[in-house]
Amino acid sequence: MSYFLFFLLAIVSIASILAMILTKNQAYNALLLILAFTCTGGLFALIGASFIATIQIIIYAGAIMILFVFVIMMINIRDGIPPERKKWTIYFSIFVAVVFLAELFFALKGTLAPLSTSGIEQSSDPTSLGRLLFTEYLYPFEITSILIIAALVGSIVLVKKKENNDSN
Repeated sequence: MSYFLFFLLAIVSIASILAMILTKNQAYNALLLILAFTCTGGLFALIGASFIATIQIIIYAGAIMILFVFVIMMINIRDGIPPERKKWTIYFSIFVAVVFLAELFFALKGTLAPLSTSGIEQSSDPTSLGRLLFTEYLYPFEITSILIIAALVGSIVLVKKKENNDSN
């Protein structure tokens, strides 16, 4: 049964990502990404990491995607990219693609290295994860919270700016 669920979740996840890449409608893309995040949470649950599965679904499929949908609703998609910015976006896209390929290369290179468990607790219960978050990984945890606060402040500024433009 677990093999069936694994293959079902994996196929649905891959299919939703491929559909997201091929679909031009941003609202559908956001919904397909929510489906992929949910399937990833299900895969985490299958390997016994229930806390990470729950966090995956709550944080990514819930909170982060709400921000994506909020941004999609604020952007006027029908106008498209102005012609003077199209050349810039192509160069930026090539740069991002090269960075992602480099990250993929280093990630694959890291998977070929032997695994080491030094400094990592084997247990995945919430107590040990919380202890790790607030001891060894405190700075990345705090930096993440600062980034989330910056995103919230940015979205509030964008909404206020749009409200001011609409009232004029």
